[in-house]
Amino acid sequence: MRIKLLLGLCVLLPVLVQAEEIGEVSTVFKWMGPNDKIVVEAFDDPKVDGVTCYLSRAKTGGIKGGLGLAEDRAEASIACRQVGPIRFAEKLKDGEEVFKERTSLVFKTMQVVRFFDEKRNTLVYLVYSDRVIEGSPQNAVTAIPIRPWASQ
Repeated sequence: MRIKLLLGLCVLLPVLVQAEEIGEVSTVFKWMGPNDKIVVEAFDDPKVDGVTCYLSRAKTGGIKGGLGLAEDRAEASIACRQVGPIRFAEKLKDGEEVFKERTSLVFKTMQVVRFFDEKRNTLVYLVYSDRVIEGSPQNAVTAIPIRPWASQ
Protein backbone atom coordinates (compact mmCIF):
# COMPACT_ATOMS: atom_id res chain seq x y z
CA MET A 1 0.00 0.00 0.00
CA ARG A 2 2.77 2.48 0.95
CA ILE A 3 4.73 1.63 -2.20
CA LYS A 4 1.66 2.21 -4.40
CA LEU A 5 1.08 5.58 -2.70
CA LEU A 6 4.70 6.61 -3.19
CA LEU A 7 4.65 5.52 -6.83
CA GLY A 8 1.43 7.47 -7.34
CA LEU A 9 3.01 10.60 -5.88
CA CYS A 10 6.04 10.22 -8.16
CA VAL A 11 3.74 10.28 -11.20
CA LEU A 12 2.10 13.52 -10.02
CA LEU A 13 5.34 15.36 -9.22
CA PRO A 14 7.25 17.06 -12.04
CA VAL A 15 10.63 15.69 -13.04
CA LEU A 16 13.28 17.64 -11.15
CA VAL A 17 16.21 18.61 -13.31
CA GLN A 18 19.59 18.71 -11.61
CA ALA A 19 22.01 21.41 -12.73
CA GLU A 20 25.64 20.54 -13.29
CA GLU A 21 28.10 23.10 -11.94
CA ILE A 22 30.38 24.36 -14.71
CA GLY A 23 32.42 26.81 -12.63
CA GLU A 24 32.41 29.57 -10.05
CA VAL A 25 34.22 32.77 -9.13
CA SER A 26 34.53 34.37 -5.68
CA THR A 27 33.15 37.89 -5.38
CA VAL A 28 33.50 38.64 -1.64
CA PHE A 29 36.02 37.15 0.79
CA LYS A 30 34.52 35.86 4.06
CA TRP A 31 36.65 35.20 7.15
CA MET A 32 34.24 32.51 8.33
CA GLY A 33 32.53 30.08 5.96
CA PRO A 34 32.63 30.03 2.16
CA ASN A 35 33.08 33.22 0.09
CA ASP A 36 30.21 34.87 -1.75
CA LYS A 37 30.40 33.72 -5.37
CA ILE A 38 28.86 33.61 -8.79
CA VAL A 39 28.10 30.07 -9.93
CA VAL A 40 27.65 28.94 -13.54
CA GLU A 41 25.47 25.83 -13.96
CA ALA A 42 24.14 23.91 -16.96
CA PHE A 43 21.01 21.80 -17.34
CA ASP A 44 19.28 20.10 -20.26
CA ASP A 45 15.61 20.77 -20.96
CA PRO A 46 13.88 17.52 -19.89
CA LYS A 47 11.21 17.74 -22.63
CA VAL A 48 13.28 19.15 -25.48
CA ASP A 49 16.22 17.10 -26.71
CA GLY A 50 19.05 19.20 -28.13
CA VAL A 51 18.71 22.19 -25.76
CA THR A 52 21.08 23.07 -22.90
CA CYS A 53 20.65 26.12 -20.67
CA TYR A 54 23.47 27.88 -18.84
CA LEU A 55 22.54 29.78 -15.72
CA SER A 56 24.70 32.17 -13.69
CA ARG A 57 23.60 33.29 -10.25
CA ALA A 58 24.91 34.65 -6.99
CA LYS A 59 25.41 32.39 -3.97
CA THR A 60 25.74 33.94 -0.53
CA GLY A 61 28.64 32.70 1.57
CA GLY A 62 29.63 33.20 5.18
CA ILE A 63 28.47 31.02 8.04
CA LYS A 64 24.79 31.25 7.07
CA GLY A 65 25.58 30.46 3.44
CA GLY A 66 27.72 27.48 4.43
CA LEU A 67 24.85 26.10 6.52
CA GLY A 68 22.26 26.72 3.80
CA LEU A 69 20.47 29.39 5.85
CA ALA A 70 21.35 32.49 3.78
CA GLU A 71 19.06 34.03 1.20
CA ASP A 72 20.66 34.33 -2.24
CA ARG A 73 20.10 37.44 -4.37
CA ALA A 74 17.35 37.42 -6.99
CA GLU A 75 19.61 38.27 -9.94
CA ALA A 76 20.32 35.53 -12.47
CA SER A 77 21.35 35.33 -16.10
CA ILE A 78 20.44 32.61 -18.61
CA ALA A 79 21.66 31.53 -22.04
CA CYS A 80 20.07 28.51 -23.71
CA ARG A 81 21.56 27.00 -26.86
CA GLN A 82 20.79 24.35 -29.41
CA VAL A 83 23.41 21.63 -28.88
CA GLY A 84 21.94 18.96 -31.15
CA PRO A 85 18.85 18.14 -33.20
CA ILE A 86 15.79 19.56 -31.42
CA ARG A 87 13.09 16.97 -30.70
CA PHE A 88 10.08 17.36 -28.42
CA ALA A 89 9.56 14.45 -26.01
CA GLU A 90 5.90 15.48 -25.63
CA LYS A 91 3.59 18.43 -26.27
CA LEU A 92 4.91 21.59 -24.62
CA LYS A 93 2.85 23.85 -22.34
CA ASP A 94 3.56 27.60 -22.32
CA GLY A 95 5.01 28.76 -19.03
CA GLU A 96 5.97 25.22 -18.03
CA GLU A 97 8.64 25.01 -15.32
CA VAL A 98 11.87 23.52 -16.64
CA PHE A 99 14.15 24.08 -13.66
CA LYS A 100 13.67 25.17 -10.04
CA GLU A 101 16.14 25.73 -7.21
CA ARG A 102 15.69 26.90 -3.63
CA THR A 103 17.54 30.18 -2.96
CA SER A 104 16.66 30.53 0.73
CA LEU A 105 15.84 28.11 3.52
CA VAL A 106 12.08 28.16 2.96
CA PHE A 107 10.49 31.07 1.13
CA LYS A 108 12.46 31.91 -2.02
CA THR A 109 13.05 29.99 -5.26
CA MET A 110 14.60 30.65 -8.64
CA GLN A 111 12.95 29.01 -11.61
CA VAL A 112 13.22 28.73 -15.37
CA VAL A 113 10.05 28.46 -17.46
CA ARG A 114 9.70 27.74 -21.19
CA PHE A 115 7.45 29.26 -23.85
CA PHE A 116 7.07 28.28 -27.50
CA ASP A 117 6.70 31.18 -29.94
CA GLU A 118 5.01 29.21 -32.71
CA LYS A 119 4.84 32.16 -35.12
CA ARG A 120 8.64 32.51 -35.07
CA ASN A 121 9.38 28.80 -34.45
CA THR A 122 11.41 29.78 -31.36
CA LEU A 123 11.78 28.44 -27.82
CA VAL A 124 11.94 31.17 -25.17
CA TYR A 125 13.31 30.57 -21.66
CA LEU A 126 12.71 32.97 -18.74
CA VAL A 127 14.52 32.88 -15.39
CA TYR A 128 13.08 34.70 -12.37
CA SER A 129 13.02 34.53 -8.61
CA ASP A 130 9.93 34.47 -6.43
CA ARG A 131 9.11 34.55 -2.78
CA VAL A 132 6.02 33.24 -0.98
CA ILE A 133 4.82 36.74 -0.05
CA GLU A 134 6.65 39.08 -2.44
CA GLY A 135 8.36 38.19 -5.71
CA SER A 136 11.03 40.07 -7.62
CA PRO A 137 10.63 41.72 -11.03
CA GLN A 138 14.26 40.90 -11.86
CA ASN A 139 14.44 38.41 -14.70
CA ALA A 140 16.40 37.36 -17.76
CA VAL A 141 15.29 35.82 -21.03
CA THR A 142 16.93 33.87 -23.85
CA ALA A 143 15.56 32.49 -27.12
CA ILE A 144 16.50 29.64 -29.46
CA PRO A 145 15.25 29.67 -33.05
CA ILE A 146 14.57 26.05 -34.03
CA ARG A 147 16.70 25.21 -37.05
CA PRO A 148 17.77 22.00 -38.75
CA TRP A 149 20.87 20.47 -37.18
CA ALA A 150 23.68 19.66 -39.59
CA SER A 151 24.73 16.02 -39.21
CA GLN A 152 28.41 15.19 -39.47
